[in-house]
Amino acid sequence: MRHLTQLYFKSFFTLILLLSCCLAYSQENKTYPASVFPDRIILGYKGNPAISQAVNWRTDSTVTNAVAAISEADPSPDFQPHAKIVKALTQPTILDGKTVLYHEVNFTDLKPATQYAYRVGNGKQWSEWFHFKTASDKPEPLSFVYFGDAQNDIRSMWSRVVRGAYSNIPKANFLIHAGDLINRSNSDYEWGEWFEAGGWINGMVPNLAAPGNHEYFTDTDKKEKVSKHWRPQFALPENGPDGLQETAYYIDYQGSRFIFLNSEEATIGRKELDKQADWFEQVVKENPNRWTIVVHHHPIFSTKKGRDNDEWRDKMEPLYRKHKVDIVLQGHDHTYGRGINMPVGQSRKKPDGPIYVVSVSGPKQYDIGLQNWMDRAASNTQLYQVITVEQNKLSFKAFTVNGDLYDAFDLNKDKAGSNTLVELSTALKMQERLELPERYQKSFKEAELKEYNERYQEYKKRKGIK
Repeated sequence: MRHLTQLYFKSFFTLILLLSCCLAYSQENKTYPASVFPDRIILGYKGNPAISQAVNWRTDSTVTNAVAAISEADPSPDFQPHAKIVKALTQPTILDGKTVLYHEVNFTDLKPATQYAYRVGNGKQWSEWFHFKTASDKPEPLSFVYFGDAQNDIRSMWSRVVRGAYSNIPKANFLIHAGDLINRSNSDYEWGEWFEAGGWINGMVPNLAAPGNHEYFTDTDKKEKVSKHWRPQFALPENGPDGLQETAYYIDYQGSRFIFLNSEEATIGRKELDKQADWFEQVVKENPNRWTIVVHHHPIFSTKKGRDNDEWRDKMEPLYRKHKVDIVLQGHDHTYGRGINMPVGQSRKKPDGPIYVVSVSGPKQYDIGLQNWMDRAASNTQLYQVITVEQNKLSFKAFTVNGDLYDAFDLNKDKAGSNTLVELSTALKMQERLELPERYQKSFKEAELKEYNERYQEYKKRKGIK
């Protein structure tokens, strides 16, 4: 009897363990099936943000009449019957052997600096009403959030970053993603996690993204191509180089020009690199805006030892200097680094070129290189950045996922267009987080740990840190 009881309990606990493992597996591989109801609703831009606003959403293949409704926002609910109905452009997409429909509407002829209410659906099944506000048609202060790679454990770990950022700055004009939003380019459940993490925020605040290497896959013709999800699910400008629509583009917003480049495509071949460089020069030559902000995935200067994008840097950095780019926002290296390409010891108050930032918002973390170009660095830290642009000043703040201010500086622009860097990080209470991630502490050999510690000491010496 005693033996049978022990066997029963052993079998019972084995069953509980198996159920727990199955539950954990199902949560990690949660499916996001499309239905007749709109989901993955996300704002973007196809044209002038002062007079237009684009929205994209997904349904199953049964929806034959996708539409959106829009009206100027009103405190009274009585605006609904008067909302304008706009027919959507529908694109069938086959993913994992199933056909889903992505729908896109570009609201046009809108009023600048005006709040609107909208919803999407098929005339019977509707989303909730969302609000957005158009940009001003003249230079005005703006604020946006910039994220480095989300990539892994998106639903469980990246969600706290995007939601924390929105809690910090709910009036952000838009969100910027510097590539590697997910880990496997065509994985629908990973994209599902990304949209779940952002949730209704995506329907309220426009998203602008550059693709990273993890948004690319090798197709059956053995050519690298952007994710099958990318163009159907994002509403992005189509003013980029031929063949790179919605992966390289620019947008003007209240006195600033934002230029998004496809650095992954540039690594595939010299032809694509030259094509983007030529296009970039044309875009900056014809730039009437006071501020120029560049976004791409691969860093001009890496934050991880042993990683180098020399062809990309050799081609683009001289152009950034020549055309007075103010700041370059990047990802890829899964650490944080901010600085300028200037000799050690030279005054950095007058930057000879743009400020370079590399950041990471997801949980995947690398060891940091602590190179000489860095003025502030972080390892093993999830961050997001809030950037505010005014007529004569760009203010940069990097926050940890906890909401602590980790890095800060201002760029003051004079009448001639020259910048002065005001370093604010030295006054912060938070010390630089430069410890190795735990997995590197365990996997590094003794010689590697010694080499890292030597770099760490050199970095502290250069910065006068005891």
